[in-house]
Amino acid sequence: MPLVNVMVSGRAYTIACDEGEEEHLKDLASHVDSKVRELLESVGQVGDQRLLLMAALLITDEFYEVRSKLEGHAKHAGDLASAHEEISGKLNQAETQAISLMERSAKRAEDIAARLGHA
Repeated sequence: MPLVNVMVSGRAYTIACDEGEEEHLKDLASHVDSKVRELLESVGQVGDQRLLLMAALLITDEFYEVRSKLEGHAKHAGDLASAHEEISGKLNQAETQAISLMERSAKRAEDIAARLGHA
């Protein structure tokens, strides 16, 4: 299991990860570090633990917001799929009725032509 060295708020941390996940872990740590730096600028030095907790809360809040939007988009996509299915059903029904009407019209035209031919 590889060990990765990351920096958050000027402190080095060594973290184990799965093989091939090293760069992803570094990216995650970089994101956490940027949140901690934002907090440092806005609230000042309030202690490493408090800064890391606040960064975790901000990141979790972002996650919840994105998840909520994603759920909304998924519901909208489901609504669109239902509407598409309903419209497709109505279209198929209309096509069936149009074909039936055309067949009846063709039959009547044949009947009329036959009568005119016998008259």
